[in-house]
Amino acid sequence: MADLSNSSPARGTSRFASVITFALLAAVLWRGPAVAEVYQSEQHDYRVVTVASGLAHPWGMAFLPGGEMLVTERDGRLRVVRDGNLDPEPVSGLPRMMVGGQGGLLDVALDPDYEQNGLIYFAYAGGRPGNAGTEVARARLDLDAMTLRDVETIFAVEPKTPGGAHYGGRLQFHPDGTLFVTLGDRYSYMDQAQSLENHLGTIVRINPDGSVPEDNPFVGREDAQPEIYTYGNRNVQGIALRPGTSTIWFHEHGPRGGDELNILQAGVNYGWPEITYGIDYSGAIISEKTEAPGMEQPVVYWDPSIAPSGMTFYNGEAFPNWRGDIFLGALAHQHLRRLEMEGNEVIGQEELLTALNARIRDVVEGPDGMLYVLTDAANGRILRLEPAEE
Repeated sequence: MADLSNSSPARGTSRFASVITFALLAAVLWRGPAVAEVYQSEQHDYRVVTVASGLAHPWGMAFLPGGEMLVTERDGRLRVVRDGNLDPEPVSGLPRMMVGGQGGLLDVALDPDYEQNGLIYFAYAGGRPGNAGTEVARARLDLDAMTLRDVETIFAVEPKTPGGAHYGGRLQFHPDGTLFVTLGDRYSYMDQAQSLENHLGTIVRINPDGSVPEDNPFVGREDAQPEIYTYGNRNVQGIALRPGTSTIWFHEHGPRGGDELNILQAGVNYGWPEITYGIDYSGAIISEKTEAPGMEQPVVYWDPSIAPSGMTFYNGEAFPNWRGDIFLGALAHQHLRRLEMEGNEVIGQEELLTALNARIRDVVEGPDGMLYVLTDAANGRILRLEPAEE
């Protein structure tokens, strides 16, 4: 286990602190190709270009085969960006959802066979006022008509609970065709993360139609929900498949400190709230223990918390020295963080985009090999990191 960022701000930032060479990037609206400042990092100089702006708290994004982008807005809209322009009207046909607090429309993902079936999947806060929980639906995207057809809910958290926090909400397909859905403990119900009898504080694994894979770790147990793949999770908002492997990594929010990066393993208990490297927001002790038998240790953790969100492994050609590294957003510390990887160890960390003073909600690699980033704001933006000209 790497020990780079375990106890102090210095370790959380590490030796790869990013150096900004020019003034703060101007916040410009998309008017065709944008002129961008050049930034220096440890291994690459890069430009930051605004692809689109005017998004209301964008949360997740996915690229379509034709190059268009799907972008979710937390307040319940699914948007399309094509040819560098944000369509003025959102996609219609979404189900009713509970918008408020951290809830609303969350992540979006394409079916692995999208080009044949046109299916997309999206996570959202469903239920009714006063009782909500994460749900996942799939639908056929009619891009010409800008609508969803054949919408069906394929998974719904049980039980629904009051409160507006800790929905999780990230989606990740595995090479075997199954779908992982990250969930949260719903904040006021953290003790339920140690229970297998409900979905709170877990990551679940389902088939694309919502049925339960027969090899899920708790199938057949009367005291367990069969969709559960891991438990002891607080609020997982980042998950990514490592390129060239079948291994999935994820990260989760800690309280005050104790954000974690983990490797996904079937049936594993990740410890929340029995073990944690964080404390309550009030300063109260949640647990005296940071480790215990039968509970997994993180690959790294952050103290103080950076509030990680969104996550991808970079595998493109545009930034060859970044290949194999993890990129994740930081909400509280307002940066894009690069984790330099060596096998399953994090050997260095670097903060990018710090001069923007923006909450980074998501990051994905585009089909062009560039990195695309969402800023979480009432006037949120899609940013593209591209190599600086030599």
